[in-house]
Amino acid sequence: MRPHLLCIGGEDHRLRIPFLLALRDMGFRISAAGSGDPLAFVRAGLDYHPINFGRLINPRSDCVAFNTISKLIAGVRPRLVQCFDTKPAILVPLAARRLHDVGIVSTINGLGWLYSSRSPMALALRPVYRALQRLGNRWTAVTIFQNTDDQAFFEQKMMVSKGRHLVIPGSGIDIKRFEHVVATGPSPSELRRALGLGAFSEVVMTVTRMTRQKGIPTLLEAAALVQRDRPGVRFLLVGPHESEGLLAVDRAAIERHAPYVQAIGARSDIPALLGVADVFAFPTELREGIPRVLLEAAVAARPIVTTRMPGCTDVIRDGWNGFLVPPHAPRLLANRILDLLSDRKTASAMGARAAAFVRQEFNLDVTVARYAAVYEQLLKRSNQYRQTDDGIVKSRAKHKPCDHDVTVFGKQQQRLENSNTYSG
Repeated sequence: MRPHLLCIGGEDHRLRIPFLLALRDMGFRISAAGSGDPLAFVRAGLDYHPINFGRLINPRSDCVAFNTISKLIAGVRPRLVQCFDTKPAILVPLAARRLHDVGIVSTINGLGWLYSSRSPMALALRPVYRALQRLGNRWTAVTIFQNTDDQAFFEQKMMVSKGRHLVIPGSGIDIKRFEHVVATGPSPSELRRALGLGAFSEVVMTVTRMTRQKGIPTLLEAAALVQRDRPGVRFLLVGPHESEGLLAVDRAAIERHAPYVQAIGARSDIPALLGVADVFAFPTELREGIPRVLLEAAVAARPIVTTRMPGCTDVIRDGWNGFLVPPHAPRLLANRILDLLSDRKTASAMGARAAAFVRQEFNLDVTVARYAAVYEQLLKRSNQYRQTDDGIVKSRAKHKPCDHDVTVFGKQQQRLENSNTYSG
């Protein structure tokens, strides 16, 4: 019978549906669980189990989620559990610690607010999360990182076991689906009219959460500087605001920059919407995994300015396929935006290089093949198992880390590192 994989994630888990469908096409039996809307999973024909937990700190909610995950894994009894996001990376291994016949694969897709913020709360919580991460690592078969910076950080803090971790860049971008949405969606001119943008206005776009940590205040300051030099430029802010709670930028702070800044909320037509942009800006101040929006902007061949933060530097090489600026630097951000608007030939060349690079290194087929190779190695370690007709494992050898694991995943990581080299 096909190996059963349960994939657990947070509120944006729906973005991994193409990834899960590709794994299903490779022969895996797929179930999913998360805190997001189940409708997209139902439409895709995927077995889905809702779990109620949020990104913010809520001990009571997290305790309920922990119990729910424990019961879910025990009931579904998959061969493998793949988890994404900060909370699942801790909750899932601990919840499955008594199920020795279930292999846990944890993906660290960025370190986010907890390890990027200098706030008293973040500083106080870090030792707690590090301790929990070390504890969860005891029951994690493999930890996957999306960039080498995060891998090095976990190694330094001794939050992963030697030989049981590797880097797989990003979660993959479905190029065919992206192109289909662009081809079947409204044209850039139609979107410009619908959004009230002039036919000839230059547009700088960002797609992100409207929070301080995502660099929105920095972008607003940069927008004011750009507007003084080029009054016709419009800044389009795309992403959720109300759902971000105390982290959200004050709406009045955005409205003060009207009419040259326009916040339009979350959208589901990002591939088509990117066609409106002359420049894509991503001023994050967080330690990202591999930002999906950067991959999408690159596939759309948009000229990109982003910050010199982990994850962003894995996609953009400064001066070759985009520009990198320090976080919290509105003047430098404004200057690079103006450079791209002023020199369209260079901007176009950078966008083309970014598109070629992402299509080669981050496309969904490559990413799925890399994950499938990890899963197959884990499945091979089970030397005694048999399955009933419904795919539930009756007996399997208990997983124990061994020298073989170090060799297998060390070689796997070296192959991935070799595949990520490219020339300018």
